[in-house]
Formats: sequence, structure tokens, C-alpha cells
Amino acid sequence: MKKFKYIIILTLLLICFLLLTISSYANTISEDLQNNFFRLHILANSDSKEDQNLKLKVRDNIIEYMNTLTFENISKEQAINLAKQNSDKFQEIAEKTIKDEGYSYPVKIEFGNFYFPTKVYGNISLPAGFYDAMKIEIGEAHGQNWWCSLFPPLCFVDISSGVIDEEAQENLKNNLSDEEFSIITSDSETIKLKFKLVEMFSK
Repeated sequence: MKKFKYIIILTLLLICFLLLTISSYANTISEDLQNNFFRLHILANSDSKEDQNLKLKVRDNIIEYMNTLTFENISKEQAINLAKQNSDKFQEIAEKTIKDEGYSYPVKIEFGNFYFPTKVYGNISLPAGFYDAMKIEIGEAHGQNWWCSLFPPLCFVDISSGVIDEEAQENLKNNLSDEEFSIITSDSETIKLKFKLVEMFSK
């Protein structure tokens, strides 16, 4: 009987150790990913086809202007400052786009640390969590949203193929650890399991 009790105790201790190890790993990866990204988030007025199309037009014009700025080869803090310095211009572009399309929705631009559910951008998947972001709200902002990453810069690539190009992947590699990069880009079963663990056990 004593031997059986010892086995039970050792098993429970092993389970606790494994859970603590997994939790520590998940929190470390999750926090590092959240700290390493600065996201652009555009929310449509509603889920109507018209409002969703309007959101995409605003997105296209915002990104067209962003292409004139230098988001390459800068730090996350510099990317945030650059976006803040141009927030009035982003506001102007969004409002003009909305007016040109025949709508009168107000536009609200906000910088902060916001919660995001799991999101997919091309072949990049980011786990749920709180990320620094520039949020552009159109009208009631109750519709489906669109997002990309201003740092590392992923907003300026064509994802119609569903694959992030080599230059964008290189930007990710330069700003993430090998483990973090593999977790958000790989589709192997082992990496998928790690991704799930990060979502399940991270705070």
C-alpha cells in the first residue's frame, strides 16, 4: 500500500512539474510575441457588404500612404512614434475616403494595448493576447475587422496568395527568436501543438 501511495504522489508531483513547465514556456512565448508586435487594426461600421467594402477602401488608402513612410529597419518604438506623428494624416485619409464613397461615418484613431483573439495573416498566425496597436474605428465599429503588423512590417505585402513573401519573413526572423518564428509560421503538427499550448496556458 505504501508503495502505491508513493507512486501516486510521484505521479502527481510529475504532473504538477509538467504543468508548471508548460505554463512557464507558454507565458514566456506569449509575452515575447506580444511585446514584439505593433499592429494596425481597422474596424468596419458593421458587417454589411457595403461597410466591409468601405473598410477595405480605407485600408488600401491608409496603406498607400504608409508606403511613403519608412517603417523598414526601425525599432518597434520608432514605428509607434512614426505612426503617432502621422495620426492626423491617417485621420484625414480615412475621413476623405469615407466621404468620397458617399458616407458620413466618423473616424476614431486610438493607440494602446488591446486584446486580440487568434488572428491569421497570410501564413502567419498570432495567438490571442494583448498587443500594442493603432486602432482605426469607422462609425459604430461593430463590423468584422482587418489587421496587419506595422512592426515587424507586414502591412505592405500582397497576401492574396495566402503566403507572406521572403522579405517579410526575413523581417520576422530578424525581430523574433527562432522558437517564436517557428510557432507563428510553421504548420507542422509539433508546432501546432506548441501554438495550442501557448494559447491554453498563457495568461
